[in-house]
Amino acid sequence: MKKTIPENRRRFLSPALLALTVLVVILSVWGPEALAAYTDKGILNQIHTREEETGGEGYRYQLSSNEKLYILSQCLNAQTLPETEQSAKTRAAETVYQELTGTYAFVVNHNGPSGKEITDEEIYETANDELSVLKEAGILPEAIREIRAQAYEATLYSAIDVPEPRNNVAVWKLSLTGSLQNANKENRLIDAYIDADDGKIYEFYVRAQLKWEEIDPDALIEAWGSYMGLSSPEVYETDNPLLETTPYYKKYVFSGNGEERTVVTIGFYEGINELFLKISR
Repeated sequence: MKKTIPENRRRFLSPALLALTVLVVILSVWGPEALAAYTDKGILNQIHTREEETGGEGYRYQLSSNEKLYILSQCLNAQTLPETEQSAKTRAAETVYQELTGTYAFVVNHNGPSGKEITDEEIYETANDELSVLKEAGILPEAIREIRAQAYEATLYSAIDVPEPRNNVAVWKLSLTGSLQNANKENRLIDAYIDADDGKIYEFYVRAQLKWEEIDPDALIEAWGSYMGLSSPEVYETDNPLLETTPYYKKYVFSGNGEERTVVTIGFYEGINELFLKISR
């Protein structure tokens, strides 16, 4: 039996269906716009922050100790460096000046410390702390005098891998001031390159009452490599007698970047009694 809707209910449903239809049409037209406006209120004219990795910020890119050593050595080799008196005199005739552009660059950091590096006020205290560490490790003689700010000049440098500028090392160069060039340099630090992040001493020249026969370069390089957090070195074998301007030296190699290696030299200038450890040529 077929059911029919009473007339009175039919009259009631017709306006309801009409109202529902109108509501659906209104929502389909006005709804998306209203929803978008509501969403925008939570986004627009407000500051939203989130943490993310910023690979382009070179300073925050972490390099291993071996990588930092390699980059710094390449940058030092890519430019002409001031040298100690004896070294400068003996090499003056064969010095070749090189441009600071190319694969590696070693440039003065005119912007100063970024806030994470050792500041110019802190560098002298840091250097003295590290000298104490080197003395305790047997790398430097106990007689080496304390560094005083008025006797030294400190300059902040950036050693940069130009094709990959995020690979960079900030270092302080500490040098005995020019006003003391004719002063007594016995038991003094003459020059040093110091890591601007952790204060480790990469390279140094010191005057001390030593003889080459009293120096054990193998023990010294092992102690310095451990101090720097480097992998074990190997002896650098070469038949070239012109690598240094002194006959008293021994060279070693540390692994660097990939298959590259860093040559580190321990040497001694007789006459002025200058012991040096250098990562540049």
